[in-house]
Amino acid sequence: MVPRCSLFLLLCMARLFSPSSALPFEQRGFWDFAMDSMDGDGMMTMMRDEEEGSALEPIPPPDVPMCPFGCHCQLRVVQCSDLGLTEVPKSIPQDTKFLDLQNNRITELKENDFKGLTNLYGLSLRNNRISKVHPKAFVPLKHMQKLYFSKNLLTSIPKNLPASLVELRIHENRIKKVAAGAFEGLGSMNCIEMGANPIQNSGFEPGAFKGLKLNYLRISEAKLTGVPKDLPESLHELHLDHNQIQAVELEDLSRYKNLYRLGLGFNHIRNIENGSLSYLPRLRELHLDNNRLTRAPKGLPDMKYLQVVYLHSNNISQVGVDDFCPRGFGTKRTFYNGISLFGNPVNYWEVQPATFRCVSDRLSIQFGNYKK
Repeated sequence: MVPRCSLFLLLCMARLFSPSSALPFEQRGFWDFAMDSMDGDGMMTMMRDEEEGSALEPIPPPDVPMCPFGCHCQLRVVQCSDLGLTEVPKSIPQDTKFLDLQNNRITELKENDFKGLTNLYGLSLRNNRISKVHPKAFVPLKHMQKLYFSKNLLTSIPKNLPASLVELRIHENRIKKVAAGAFEGLGSMNCIEMGANPIQNSGFEPGAFKGLKLNYLRISEAKLTGVPKDLPESLHELHLDHNQIQAVELEDLSRYKNLYRLGLGFNHIRNIENGSLSYLPRLRELHLDNNRLTRAPKGLPDMKYLQVVYLHSNNISQVGVDDFCPRGFGTKRTFYNGISLFGNPVNYWEVQPATFRCVSDRLSIQFGNYKK
């Protein structure tokens, strides 16, 4: 009995140390997945059928398009940001709606970079090193509405932007000139953000904004010394803060009768000519903070819809009783809900209470402490 047990034990140990099942599985190719479920005869039969052309049907194209290497593709959004890319990746799915290429090292947009992307709605190229754009690079993008091009090295507005474009953000580039007709054919454009470019007033050629019907325009942190006079008259918001504007002259605002919000903060404005604000009958919000004004600008009481005035951090030393509110009742359609005067050398206890008779709430008035 013992010899038989010993013989059985030796056979089990031989089986245990045999190479057939002891080593981990190592996949060497696609066919390895089929080997385990197919005996030798079945494999030989399949090989013969393959030689005769009857074993496999042609593989149909996958339902999900290929995604560029390293990118994430989901719900028609292709995210290729922060990958160190030096060019636009190939094989972008043609049904892509939004393409994110921000935070890379792309230096140039070539003619065929966006070929076939006719469904693209939004494109982000923010924070790259793009200095050159082929004139036909955007031609395929027939339905694109949003283009984010900030923080690059552009020196001019790219040519042939899609006519469907609604929003263009091109701030923090090196644009010094906007040529006449730069936005030609962009009748759907609603918003342009082009601040932080080293552009002066002379950099806008006559007709630079011709044909545009913008609601929103920001040219902040530039080198403007005056209010540009050839901007779209359709504007509802105009932001010119952080420039070098020294005065607002009588005719500077005559073109912008539809403005609801005007930003002129962080400039060097010492004077706003009497009557210049009368061209803004619909204005709701006026930013004049961080300038060099010594008085509240003339004309504020006549602005029927003005609700917010920022005048903090100026050199205003006195506030008159009629600086903000009209004398007669019923002429102002809306009350103020915000007047900021802090950071000025004016003592609040010297201001007559009647000065703010058209303010909705006393908490809407901000004086604060003045420090030299």
